[in-house]
Amino acid sequence: MVAASAAIPLDGRAAPAAAAFASACRKEDGSFAVALLDAAGRLVGDLPLASRGHDIAWSPSTGLAVAFARQPGRFAIAFAPDGGRAPLLVTPPENRAFFGHGVFSPDGRLLYTTENDLDEGTGRIGIYDATGSFAREGELASGGIGPHELVLIEDGRTIAIANGGYETLPETGRQPIDIAGMRPSLVFLDRQTGEVKASHELPDALRALSIRHLAVDGRGSVWFGGQWEGSPDTTPAGIIGCASRDRPLALMPSAADLGRSLKGYIGSVAMSRDGTTLAAAAPRAGRTLLIDIETGQIRFEILLRDGCGIAAVGSGFVLSSGHGRLVARSDGGGEATMADLPDLAFDNHLRWLAG
Repeated sequence: MVAASAAIPLDGRAAPAAAAFASACRKEDGSFAVALLDAAGRLVGDLPLASRGHDIAWSPSTGLAVAFARQPGRFAIAFAPDGGRAPLLVTPPENRAFFGHGVFSPDGRLLYTTENDLDEGTGRIGIYDATGSFAREGELASGGIGPHELVLIEDGRTIAIANGGYETLPETGRQPIDIAGMRPSLVFLDRQTGEVKASHELPDALRALSIRHLAVDGRGSVWFGGQWEGSPDTTPAGIIGCASRDRPLALMPSAADLGRSLKGYIGSVAMSRDGTTLAAAAPRAGRTLLIDIETGQIRFEILLRDGCGIAAVGSGFVLSSGHGRLVARSDGGGEATMADLPDLAFDNHLRWLAG
């Protein structure tokens, strides 16, 4: 039997229609919230969270957003950034936990979430009715263990899933389980039938590279950022790559020390709106790379301490940091600080709410 999610109105302040960005954050007093910002990076509202948040899914069709707890989490908050409806608390069944990410169907009627089956230790994709109380409608197998980010590719029907390869549990937080047995994969799944269209795994020598975050280039290829769970001394040169339903995983060619210089950790990725440039943030190294996807060459590099959130905006990107900074980078090469909000520590992801 499929358990229904709880949908409970919460107290909280939503932002006016001017909200253009959303990010989970930690406030100066140690509490957690979703920060809502206008297009200039000014704080226009916030939505309190019970604990640390992670990513935010947004539907341009309905204008609704969902903020997810950091993995392995037991809550998500559905809300309207324009304040048009009361926020709702969404919880998974007792034997499931959220893994921090979700994506809406193109019409905004369904929400798909990455989850862990706490009984079996396998990945699940939860399906929720986003037209009302976000009741749970069912689930699909993720095709692996520890699904993290999922994205919808251009056909509107196929979901790409980054199976990180290891399990985490609510009682032990982000402590990985069975690193030695990791099997990260990138799975292409038919969201309507549950059929696995393709499943790609890394070679044995790279099994400790957890596939975590995804971006779509609009031509069927999905780019990923990895996180190395092995010894730092054995960090591979390539921790960024791509695949499609018809092409296996391929790591981006790089200098011999790139993986180590990025501290073996990509915290988020985003594709430019024209589909030509991948932004990959390495917050532990304080570096965000802008990569030409045709050549695999690094076009630009942005130095931002603890910079991780990325949103593709206009002809460039906006980056957020754990120190409250928002930095804009245009395609022409201009870079400028949009906002400096030292009272806020932005979490790993930044969501653009304007299309």
